[in-house]
Amino acid sequence: MAAATVTGPIAVRRSALLVLALALTLHRAHAAAKGVSASLNAKWPATPFLLETSEFIAEDGNEKFWQFVDTVKELTVYKNGESVRSYYNLIIKKAAQFVSDLQVSLLKFALSLRSYSPTVHAFQQIASNEPPPEGCSAFVVIHGHHACSTKDVKKLLKTALDRPRPYLYKSDHKYPGANSTDVPVAILYAEIGTKKFNTLHKVLSEKADEGKLTYVLRHFVKPEKLRLSGYAVELAIKSTEYKAVDDTRVKDAKPTVTAEEDDDDEVQGFLFGKLKKSYPELQDHLIDLQKHLLESSNDMAPLKVWEMQDLSFQAASRIMSASKFDSLKLMRDVSQNFPIKARSLTRVVVNHEMRKEIEGNQKVGFFETLGIHPGEAGLFINGLHIDLDVHTPFSILDTIKGEGKILEGLHNLGIKGEEQAKFLRLPVHPIEESYALDIRNPAIMWVNDIEMDHMYRSWPSSSQELLRTTFPGVIRQIRRNFFNLVLFLDPCHEDSGELVKLAELFYSHTIPLRIGFVFVVNMDDRVDGTIDAGVGFVRVLNYVTEEYDFAQAFASMIYKKVEEGQVLSAGDVASYLKKKFPKASVAKILGPDSIYDDKRKAGRAFYRKTGLGSLPVALFNGVPLSSEEMDPEELETVLLQRIMDSTSFFQRAVFMGQLTDDMDVVEFLMEQANVVPRINPLVLSPLRRYLDFTSKSSCPHINILFSPDEDTIYGVTIWVVADFDSAPGRRLLQAALKHMKSSPNVRVGVISNAGAKLTEVNTVITRAIWASLHTQRSKETFSFLQKILKEENTKQLDQGAKMRDFLVQGMNSDTFEKKYNTIGVEFLHSQRLFCQNVLKLTSGQQAVVINGRILGPFEEEFELEDFHLLEKITLSASAEKIKGMVKSMGLMAKQYVQMPVVLHLSPRPDEVFYDVVAVVDPLTREAQKMSSLLIVLSQVINMKLQVFMNCRAKLSEMPLKSFYRFVLESDVMFLANDTVSPGPLARFTEMPESPLLTLNMITPESWMVEAVRSSYDLDNIHLQEVSSVVMAEYELEYLLLEGHCFDQSTGQPPRGLQFTLGMTRDPLMQDTIVMANLGYFQLKANPGAWILKLRKGRSEEIYQILAHDGTDSPADADAGDVIVVLNSFHSKIIKVRVQKKPDKTDEELLSDGKETKGLWESMRSITGQPTSEEAEKKEDVLNIFSVASGHLYERFLRIMMLSVLRHTKTPVKFWFLKNYLSPSFKESIPHLAEAYGFQYELVQYKWPRWLHQQTEKQRIIWGYKILFLDVLFPLAVDKIIFVDADQIVRADLKDLRDLDLQGAPYGYTPFCDSRKEMEGYRFWKSGYWASHLGNRKYHISALYVVDLKKFRKIAAGDRLRGQYQALSQDPNSLSNLDQDLPNNMIHQVAIKSLPQEWLWCETWCDDASKAAAKTIDLCNNPKTKEPKLAAAVRIVPEWAEYDHKIKELLKKNSGKPQSRTEAPQGRGGQDNLGNAPCRIALGLIGFGWINGID
Repeated sequence: MAAATVTGPIAVRRSALLVLALALTLHRAHAAAKGVSASLNAKWPATPFLLETSEFIAEDGNEKFWQFVDTVKELTVYKNGESVRSYYNLIIKKAAQFVSDLQVSLLKFALSLRSYSPTVHAFQQIASNEPPPEGCSAFVVIHGHHACSTKDVKKLLKTALDRPRPYLYKSDHKYPGANSTDVPVAILYAEIGTKKFNTLHKVLSEKADEGKLTYVLRHFVKPEKLRLSGYAVELAIKSTEYKAVDDTRVKDAKPTVTAEEDDDDEVQGFLFGKLKKSYPELQDHLIDLQKHLLESSNDMAPLKVWEMQDLSFQAASRIMSASKFDSLKLMRDVSQNFPIKARSLTRVVVNHEMRKEIEGNQKVGFFETLGIHPGEAGLFINGLHIDLDVHTPFSILDTIKGEGKILEGLHNLGIKGEEQAKFLRLPVHPIEESYALDIRNPAIMWVNDIEMDHMYRSWPSSSQELLRTTFPGVIRQIRRNFFNLVLFLDPCHEDSGELVKLAELFYSHTIPLRIGFVFVVNMDDRVDGTIDAGVGFVRVLNYVTEEYDFAQAFASMIYKKVEEGQVLSAGDVASYLKKKFPKASVAKILGPDSIYDDKRKAGRAFYRKTGLGSLPVALFNGVPLSSEEMDPEELETVLLQRIMDSTSFFQRAVFMGQLTDDMDVVEFLMEQANVVPRINPLVLSPLRRYLDFTSKSSCPHINILFSPDEDTIYGVTIWVVADFDSAPGRRLLQAALKHMKSSPNVRVGVISNAGAKLTEVNTVITRAIWASLHTQRSKETFSFLQKILKEENTKQLDQGAKMRDFLVQGMNSDTFEKKYNTIGVEFLHSQRLFCQNVLKLTSGQQAVVINGRILGPFEEEFELEDFHLLEKITLSASAEKIKGMVKSMGLMAKQYVQMPVVLHLSPRPDEVFYDVVAVVDPLTREAQKMSSLLIVLSQVINMKLQVFMNCRAKLSEMPLKSFYRFVLESDVMFLANDTVSPGPLARFTEMPESPLLTLNMITPESWMVEAVRSSYDLDNIHLQEVSSVVMAEYELEYLLLEGHCFDQSTGQPPRGLQFTLGMTRDPLMQDTIVMANLGYFQLKANPGAWILKLRKGRSEEIYQILAHDGTDSPADADAGDVIVVLNSFHSKIIKVRVQKKPDKTDEELLSDGKETKGLWESMRSITGQPTSEEAEKKEDVLNIFSVASGHLYERFLRIMMLSVLRHTKTPVKFWFLKNYLSPSFKESIPHLAEAYGFQYELVQYKWPRWLHQQTEKQRIIWGYKILFLDVLFPLAVDKIIFVDADQIVRADLKDLRDLDLQGAPYGYTPFCDSRKEMEGYRFWKSGYWASHLGNRKYHISALYVVDLKKFRKIAAGDRLRGQYQALSQDPNSLSNLDQDLPNNMIHQVAIKSLPQEWLWCETWCDDASKAAAKTIDLCNNPKTKEPKLAAAVRIVPEWAEYDHKIKELLKKNSGKPQSRTEAPQGRGGQDNLGNAPCRIALGLIGFGWINGID
């Protein structure tokens, strides 16, 4: 009976399915499934998995890299005999010998991302600069000469040192061995694993082992196509208020992509994945049923406002109702396909308890703990915040790789589970960039006290004054010691006089700067002031201070009498004293019996204790100034800048309540985390080397000396590494023991690194130390070591004294002597080997290892004060917190507030796991990204995942208006035949056919992507009009190199400065202009090593590069050519500091001087163009700029171009924004140029990351029309005219270009007022615009002329970007960005109103004015909403004729192949490419490649 009740419903359900499926079969559609697919290929060729794996391993160290290379040196022999999958598995198996299981998973993820492909290809680009010899699959370069055989290699090595050494990059793989400058450098370009590689590698590695050469390996491979992942694709739903779709039919491409099925999708209650498994015989019928239900459920009818209010909570409810294993996939489906899921979500009933929990979390947990508001998202991996707007899959891979090493280390140390999570939550203090010295020292002679001195009594004393608004650059006069300057001076130094005079200048001008001095002079009591000027100076100063006060002494300092460039002498001091104080006794003050020696010794003692470098040196609020900043000519500017910079620090402290009026400002300053007792660059360096305690490599047995209190937990463990039988080694250990005695946190261990040959005679002290540590208690050992380390006792031992004579009370002499006499020296051999192989020390060198951090080898003596500093730094960074955590282990764990979670995935037990927390609203862009990312991460790493819903209530509009796919895979995918799949791509299947869609690529910030293949209009996809899959192929054309440039002298960006980027063989391949906004510039390149230079011409004539950061060149190297290496998918941002040449300080870049033609000079030799002399007589060129996106607007654009050419005799050069042009337009433009005889260039610019981003494609295009005019075109282009694509020109635009703009940077046409029936639509005549414009007119942006010289000179572009940044934060402002922005800025950047006839638009202008129109714009009509094409044919009689001509031309050329040859790129000057009937200049200027001449 029970069985019947189970099978009955199943039978009924099966019958129903059969009936439904059979009914559907009668109407079965046989057409291919419709959809959209998008893929992205790299511009550079594919790189082998083996080489990418080697780069992954190289991140763990050079030694491990070469071990891996030796393991796989002929692995490619298996490539042909094995399937691709087997060969891939073999690579993974070889890699697993060098990395952990977790790292293997991350390696697979990295290979699927092709994360290391840029690293490998960078070497390929470097090889192309050699260039590679003909017919060589591998070759060696030895000091500029090439060899393909081992015989040639040996021959070239003999004469190598006669030629210059090659430049080596930071990323080069140097073989362990000889690295001295007196041996040749051999660079092998080869593919690891090949037979040719192994042959050359064997010879070079043997010679490197013998110390005969420095061997460097760079990858060199044969090219293949590379498909990428790690990006997203969006299908946005377009507004169809105005019909703007091209009616030209395109041929359907052959579908090569099968529709993606997600078997876990639920459709109207049916779980098709389970149904297909349960009823395999009904597979075809179920597919038909699924398709039918999808089509019926993809209801795109608009929702009413009341239906939208709870959509976010309803989505959360649906996700919560699924099993925890399916919920992430369901969130991905709901968020990424929301437009077709919205209707079904409205029927979901929201669980009241769930809503209550989410709202409770929002009030208490999300905002107070994480600062997350309702609807916002947050992703945390082991507590690290992963901002999805900033992070990419590549940076997330780096994060989890770095975290993985920490997790494995904790796991190997036995810290697992919840204990591990607690350690990861520790707030570890970051390494400080600048450290400050404590200035509360009595040795400092303070000239003034802002808080106490009478001269400042009128100033306000409240710290709140810092928050009062002032003019920029004003230094606030507040009676608090906010700013403190301490000068350490040798009175006899040549710069001391100038520095004292500068300090006096600050003092006399009542700058709020507290000034103090530390005079460092001779401490020898036998030296007096009559023979030593420094001693005399201090004594005179003390005398005046005692008789009057220090301020008086400061005001009358001796340096006023010392000539500039001279140094103070003892005679100067004596004569000054006699003249200024005639009654004073020179002998009593300066002589040997002087009583005026106060602080003479204290000054030098304090200076010595600080560890500061050579004198003079200054501290600003305790922070030492660099030697460059101490230049007397620079110091005034430096100090004023430091005052301005530190003001913001104090403002923040006051605002946050950290600094109040009842607090001492100096005490507050000296309690900051960066204040240290001593400056030791070795200790404070941010570049730190650590021992890996978690590795399986052997570590020597080290006995530790500690306090007898067994319950003590030591936060600091110090290993002293030295030759203890040498005096310096003993002094180092003595200092460590003295420090240990004064600190309860420290324990000390010793490692011997003997310098001489090991014998029992020369290891007396070391063996005694070791015997004591092995046999005695810590207390007795400590006393014994203190005794035998004294120099007088070591001398006695050298003279034959017995060790037993130095034993201390409490030691067990028998056990000690037995150990001492039998211990031998073998253990010292192993310790010395450890020092050499692990610590990288040579015999006898000293070092200290503190909590695993290696300091050394020491060039100077490491003193007691250095140990104090080292402990402070170590404890403040992390040790104190870890000590506390260890103390609490085993006790009751701290109770954390647990918030109810929607999804909780537990990690696999007894394995390393990541703690991942996600907070998300399921109907946001973040959910679209995060759901895919978390699914992939769950396949890559073992993780404890908690997902919290953070829904928004009372929605009033659709939260998502697009379909979305995140292209990401956890491993390399293979096909059924064991070959690698073509690569990942975005698939949109079962899409609704009614809406108009636009395809957008959402890529990492540093990627510049272009569509390279698609016959469809990707801007206007209408699936009703296609028969299969719309395929789009994109290419990662460039990686972006970004930078910021500043003038060293002024601190301001050098507006108009130009940089070039290229290679040695081709130095000008790209160029760019520096903006005033943040000194920003951008250049495009691909992986490789590039040379950055100032562009030849005015940039190079006026400026020189002084310094640079973030580059591959050494910071102190000759800065003329800056080397920049791009070798990853990450953003590359550099900083460049320039300065005007001494004889050019009064010249300006943006003057009337002529810029040299740069690349165009060389282009003329290729194209038969005039020489430099002939260029003087060149003809005029009319520069026209336009933008277009989508086939319809590109059709309009061609017609606009033809109308321009028909009405002018002046040669025309068109400039097109490349970013959004379709592949078909880029293919057609050379034919048009050839037929109609015009020049053109494609310009390209990436929207800067710091400028507020637009998300809608149309608004982005509007932004490009106005925001980057100053940097899109060469400086040599004086004027440019923007013409909208949908415009017809009926006059010579030369007249517009030559129009007098009367000092304005640009001219626009005002909107017409003559068509009266449109009065109600003229928004600019009321409200904000009426009051803002006053008597001025509102202008249309369809046509405008720009005087680029004036535009740049008044920084119009920078002003427009600044105003845009301020206004664009409000989504309701700048609704028509391209024309609202210049009209809004009309008071700051003037607009010349062009005569009305320059732009006629039927919507706003009456019919009577049409006859005089010089251009006709097909602007939208908000009243009739007439489609564009219909309006064009009706309004412009000649439009159809133009259209027909172009169609005929394109038809005629449709079969002709298009070459994609690449030539050097550059940004040409204002150029004329000759008088031939065809004038074509292909390429990307400034921000792009020149693609050759067709």
